[in-house]
Amino acid sequence: MASVSESFFEPVVRVGVTGLSRAGKTVFITGMVANLLARGRMPQLKAEAQGRIEAVYLQPQPDVTLPRFDYEGHLAALTGDDPRWPASTRAISELRLSFRVRPAGFFASFGGPRVVHVDIVDYPGEWLLDLGLLDQSYDAWSEATLARLAKRAEAAEYVAQARAEDGSLRLDEGRARALAGAFTAYLAVARDLGRVDCTPGRFLLPGDLAGSPVLTFAPLPRPATTGRGSLWREMDRRFEAYKSRVVRPFFRDHFAKIDRQIVLMDVLGAIHQGPRAVEDLRRTMAEVLGAFRPGRNGWLTGLLGGRRVERILFAATKADHLHHEQHPALTAITAALLAEAKSRADFAGARTGALSLASLRATVEEVVQRDGESLPCVRGRLLATGKQAAMYPGLLPSDPARLLSPAREGAEAWLDAEFGLMSFAPARLTLKPGEGPPHIRLDRAVEFLIGDRL
Repeated sequence: MASVSESFFEPVVRVGVTGLSRAGKTVFITGMVANLLARGRMPQLKAEAQGRIEAVYLQPQPDVTLPRFDYEGHLAALTGDDPRWPASTRAISELRLSFRVRPAGFFASFGGPRVVHVDIVDYPGEWLLDLGLLDQSYDAWSEATLARLAKRAEAAEYVAQARAEDGSLRLDEGRARALAGAFTAYLAVARDLGRVDCTPGRFLLPGDLAGSPVLTFAPLPRPATTGRGSLWREMDRRFEAYKSRVVRPFFRDHFAKIDRQIVLMDVLGAIHQGPRAVEDLRRTMAEVLGAFRPGRNGWLTGLLGGRRVERILFAATKADHLHHEQHPALTAITAALLAEAKSRADFAGARTGALSLASLRATVEEVVQRDGESLPCVRGRLLATGKQAAMYPGLLPSDPARLLSPAREGAEAWLDAEFGLMSFAPARLTLKPGEGPPHIRLDRAVEFLIGDRL
């Protein structure tokens, strides 16, 4: 009956788009929308290949209380005379894209084209990771966080400050603010370094909550006594308030309504940073999958009203930083990370997928001769200087275990390889009528997310 009713009415598919640190979420949404409005570069979108899409157009978003995703501004930044990467969005936003499409198969005989609405919901990846806090006590969160931070040089100052604090002493608001400020400073540095686990997310994106007690807590070791009115007890209370007043409302009001989800990841950046960064990414992927698994401890089923996200796509971005010969290896590594995360999260239910893509292709490929060897490279405009440069990042292994095993074992560095990265600016574009900006496998991502609904 659901399929029949959808044939006669205007179904709505809500697609959540989020990204872990530096994954290019804004560029993905802009590139996707541009290539759906002008579909000359979308051969893997089956409804387009079959000639069934008659029109695609932007419409006013249904939720008038949410900011609109600034598609036009971001597209102008990417395609102007001096193209630049758009500023990251730091809050939730929405955009509605409507398709007029002719049905396929049996339903084609019921009449003419129908309208399918796709609501794109853009939100920071840190907010998704916050869902993992709902299962934790302040004590468990503090212990796990301090253990993880002990291995990170950029966290040394905060860890020393936290270990020196006596949480059994009576609350001093000045000390609480100092601790929360130091922890927030660490999170900001970690985000700039490309860390993917910068939670609690609202510490970096406070909005009108800045300075409030609900954002004035930090992980502390549990003291021998935690009397009423102590610093540790107050931190515990504020942690619980953060979960109930900040995290739960977001997932109740927005996350619970999502039908499809894409999570963008900078897998190449993690590989460049080394084994620990790859392990952090794998652990974070498991937490993300856990966020989509209804029924855990009973609370998530009620929170989502029994709904289940139907499809989740994990996409490694910046595939244009590699010659196409290496794309299968990047996709295989991403798929292996997903497989291990699924195993660790004991995840079941939604259809999941993994691929590598470039939302906006910023490079061209070439082969460089060096020391008698042919190196498959990419060439682009350097972000820092604007000059053209060629890059050979190193050879990714065809067997993902060569990266995942040392990451899981806690290796400090890759034993037999180094992987380099350059930061490229967007290329200057000359687009033909009917063509969106160049990309790599963006059409496959869209087909996975919404192809069946078209």
